[in-house]
Amino acid sequence: MAGTAPSRVHWLELKACPSGVGEARRVIGERLRTWRLPEQMCQDALLILSELVTNAIRHTPSTRILCCAGLTADRLLHLEVHDEDLMARTLPPRDPTPEDEGGRGLLLVEHFADAWGAERSVLTGGNTVWAAFSSACG
Repeated sequence: MAGTAPSRVHWLELKACPSGVGEARRVIGERLRTWRLPEQMCQDALLILSELVTNAIRHTPSTRILCCAGLTADRLLHLEVHDEDLMARTLPPRDPTPEDEGGRGLLLVEHFADAWGAERSVLTGGNTVWAAFSSACG
């Protein structure tokens, strides 16, 4: 997270298991509140973090996941989730029907984040999926 003061970056390593989603929400949520971000921005960011961690757990062979939250000087919140999936694959676009139980995670990311993307992780060799939120959102 270039351009971000160390006091404004928080890393968390999780086991790639369902309880990791709740742990990510709890730990990163505490950090966001210490940064005094607007409550709606925190809620939106935690929803997106949950989706990204869930995708990393469900759709990759990862045993651990790295999460990062960073706050830039201009109060742009940046979230990252790094997995260990060494295969260069992409998730197919989804168009879920009302009856589908899943398939809406990245649609939520697209809706709530100001920007988002995916790239190869220099930390894990897997994927990094990131989302950015401006302090004006929420």
